[in-house]
Amino acid sequence: MADVLTPAQRHLNMSRIRGKDTKPEMLVRQYLHGRGLRYRLHVKGLPGKPDMVFPGLRTVVFIHGCFWHQHEGCRYFVVPKTRTDFWMEKIGRNVANDKRQQEELKNQGWRVLVVWECELRPLHQERTLERLFYSLTAPESYELEC
Repeated sequence: MADVLTPAQRHLNMSRIRGKDTKPEMLVRQYLHGRGLRYRLHVKGLPGKPDMVFPGLRTVVFIHGCFWHQHEGCRYFVVPKTRTDFWMEKIGRNVANDKRQQEELKNQGWRVLVVWECELRPLHQERTLERLFYSLTAPESYELEC
């Protein structure tokens, strides 16, 4: 199946995809900041440059896009119909990197939390943000179950 966009249109679309300061990331940041939590952003010295780092809590948060990080079982992860091999290889590398980086962080004593883009859609947004807040502020026995 051929791409429905011209190469120039596809290039324009892809060039506008951001790696940081995405809408889901900004939503989480604003919510947690409003609840009084302070954090650092994209710390280069940590594996994977986590989206949010809470040094005092030894916790990092990644906010993953369902497509780019292959959210298993998510209706928003759709295998592309064009250049399928290229995309699956690229996304597969992202997933492998995520796993490796999260293991490195855990081995360094960090707690790793992942929030998926689909969990921040209006229907689930409030519940997801509240669970994230409580998993950051509650005793260690409470874990985010996303």
